[in-house]
Amino acid sequence: MSVYRIAGVIPARLSSTRLSRKVLRVIAGRPMVEWVWRAAQASGLMDPVVVATDSEEVAAACRERGIPVAMTSAECPSGSDRVRQVARQIDADIYVNIQGDEPTLTAEFFPPMLALFDRPEVEVATLAVRCPPEEIDDPNAVKVVAALDGRALYFSRAMIPFDRDGYRGREIARDGAGFTGYRKHLGIYAYRKAALERFAALPPSPLELTERLEQLRLLENGIALYVAEAPGDTIGVDTEADLLRAEAVLRERAKQSGE
Repeated sequence: MSVYRIAGVIPARLSSTRLSRKVLRVIAGRPMVEWVWRAAQASGLMDPVVVATDSEEVAAACRERGIPVAMTSAECPSGSDRVRQVARQIDADIYVNIQGDEPTLTAEFFPPMLALFDRPEVEVATLAVRCPPEEIDDPNAVKVVAALDGRALYFSRAMIPFDRDGYRGREIARDGAGFTGYRKHLGIYAYRKAALERFAALPPSPLELTERLEQLRLLENGIALYVAEAPGDTIGVDTEADLLRAEAVLRERAKQSGE
């Protein structure tokens, strides 16, 4: 991969509508946000990796653990806006927006996404993985379809593409018949600095508001978004059940590594 200055940013707000105070919830002995930071830091590709927050409590918890913090405005409407504010504090060529509620991330998720920037046409990069059969018709699992060169064509909560000839009802995707190439989007993004500034300055777009998917703002405004293959799936924590699943994964990893 070409030499770039790459900053990793983990937006972490304390308030959460679905799971209260989730970024500080302890999972397998560490706050959730610490697991995310450790994975990003371990990749060795980003310097610095900072937690972007408007919460003094989150900031204090991070500093206690040696995690760099960038304070951002409480008025930021999205994680991307927090990353944009960090870009005005920390100079870099590429900024990676890392979700603070993905504790099962590992260092291996970052190289395939960042390698896309060796291609000069790539302004924004993200990740996808083969969608588990049980999530194909789940609107909480965002699906993506891409061109042969990896450029994203569309993201949707719907089952895309629609397998017209193979579709026989709700169970078709679960029993392995018909189309099997559904891809699940993982919400990690990397932006060239100019693309980040342009994206964050744009108003929410019609499709973005319809699907409640921020990345559609990029596509509607002609900003190319390229998709790399992730090494595996992750567990995004939004509920107590998600938290328990993530804890089981992290404890099993610790057991296998002898920690």
